[in-house]
Amino acid sequence: MTLHEDISSVLIGEEEIRARVAELAQEINNDYQGKPLVIVCILKGSVVFFADLVRRLTMPVRFDFMALSSYENARVSSGIVRVAMDLYETIEDKDILIVEDIIDTGHTLSHLRELLSARAPKSIRFCTLLDKPSRREANIHPDYCGFTIEDHFVVGYGLDCGGEYRQLPYVAIMK
Repeated sequence: MTLHEDISSVLIGEEEIRARVAELAQEINNDYQGKPLVIVCILKGSVVFFADLVRRLTMPVRFDFMALSSYENARVSSGIVRVAMDLYETIEDKDILIVEDIIDTGHTLSHLRELLSARAPKSIRFCTLLDKPSRREANIHPDYCGFTIEDHFVVGYGLDCGGEYRQLPYVAIMK
């Protein structure tokens, strides 16, 4: 495998991701068996993870999408969360599963939890591909976590740097 010159190493390989996504889907299937679920994909970084995950779910599901940002093409969160695209459907009295690519400081999901809680859902849970607890500043903890990682700037499998590298089938550490 030839790595792009901006990538120092592969952190999580394609097969490891595939196996863990299958395990996460089974956990979600067990927890929501027979219950309808609204799954919210946080754009754009979560799309690849979201697509692989939802194809393995067996309960009735509806999809919705939100676009939030606190990075604005930077490598460090600005701390200011901007809602660029809101949900299409109402979530009142529904079980909601937010699918995120990575939890870093937690500010984005903390803001999102507050925003969505005001809409009276039955429940809100979080599923993330990557969790970086060493950088956490907000009281957010994923209900479903693919991998816990150290404080690296990572790309691939939906995660980007300046809009690039999302298509990589693995998660890699940037130089």
